[in-house]
Amino acid sequence: KVKKLFVFREKPKVVKPSPSSNDGPEAKKAKVDPNETTMVKKTASFCNLKEALEVDWTSEKAKANLKRTPVDYFLLHVLLKFRTDKGRDPDPKSCADDSQLLKQIRDDVLEAMGLSGDLLSDDFISYCFSEMSPVCAVVGGVLGQEVVKALSQRDAPHRNFFFFDGRKGNGVVDYFGPN
Repeated sequence: KVKKLFVFREKPKVVKPSPSSNDGPEAKKAKVDPNETTMVKKTASFCNLKEALEVDWTSEKAKANLKRTPVDYFLLHVLLKFRTDKGRDPDPKSCADDSQLLKQIRDDVLEAMGLSGDLLSDDFISYCFSEMSPVCAVVGGVLGQEVVKALSQRDAPHRNFFFFDGRKGNGVVDYFGPN
């Protein structure tokens, strides 16, 4: 089901000159009064997580976007499948067994999507066995910012995904799902 969010934006009010003023060409221009604002109501649509995760990667449009799609999106699929199958996250105590299972799940997930297995290299496994506190702090801060945006209805929140790479220190906002 598509969720709709109403977003209100403040815009400076444009004050038109009165027809009785004869101040020359300058008086004919519309002026912006910074002290007055008007509220503009807009609607933003959001798809649910299930639709965002069910992208058809065999379509031409999806293939064109594949180069700029963060590999973290596919890592998310692998970790969700691992959690569904095992009922837990990868455990450092069973690193050898979980590593083999993660590789197998990666191959299965990417094959089911119609994608090459080398899209997610083998070194992704080393990122699956812990949580980095700085990454959790950044993602939590962005999440809090998005909640404030949604509740205050001042700015439009991100449409659906924020991926943060703790190794590189950069984040990417992306949208998946139906337009």
